[in-house]
Amino acid sequence: MQRFFDVVLSGTAILFLCPLLIPLMVVLRFTGEGEIFYSQVRVGLGQRQFKLFKFATMLKNSPNIGCGTLTMANDPRVLPLGAVLRKTKVNELPQLFNIFLGDMSIVGPRPLVPEGEEYYGKNHSKIIRSVRPGVTGVGSLVLRDEEAFYAHRADARVFYRDVISPYKFLLENWYVENRSFILDIKIIILTATAVLSTSFTPEKYLDNIPKMPEEMLESRLKK
Repeated sequence: MQRFFDVVLSGTAILFLCPLLIPLMVVLRFTGEGEIFYSQVRVGLGQRQFKLFKFATMLKNSPNIGCGTLTMANDPRVLPLGAVLRKTKVNELPQLFNIFLGDMSIVGPRPLVPEGEEYYGKNHSKIIRSVRPGVTGVGSLVLRDEEAFYAHRADARVFYRDVISPYKFLLENWYVENRSFILDIKIIILTATAVLSTSFTPEKYLDNIPKMPEEMLESRLKK
């Protein structure tokens, strides 16, 4: 049922968004470094790796420059047009093809790069990867502005590993334990609302989700 829903919705969205996607692809081709898409290895269902697609928003060699897979505040690796695409989440639209091909679902735990997945540990990773990863989900919603928690910190990598990653697991695990068609519809509606309103707090509408660690709350306030 979920797979049928994913194929129909992603296929319809791709056709509907063509008037936006095609001109954007042309603009990307002739600006920045001339790259249209950026593919990155992520961990998916059954802990199998796949290539996730996004519109190119950063320098080609960005994973090997600066903070690697972590994006910092005012990151110089982000291209001018890329900053707009990232802020509006338009850079995520090519993941519709990942959904159509079966790598991802519309809703599910966010797929991480292998390095980030290692922070979960094998047992925790096995739990989360028992379901197909999603473009949006509980973790993606609550931590939609994830960079705000660590981008201003000198110990960003350590803070991500020791504080953010364990909390992210709790959120994704909560979804796996409570997943249902109704919850997925609710998450889609909350995601659309969050994109339209930066002040919206979707966690208020998700009952009994794990509470955010005090260290993260304090880190965000100190930004």
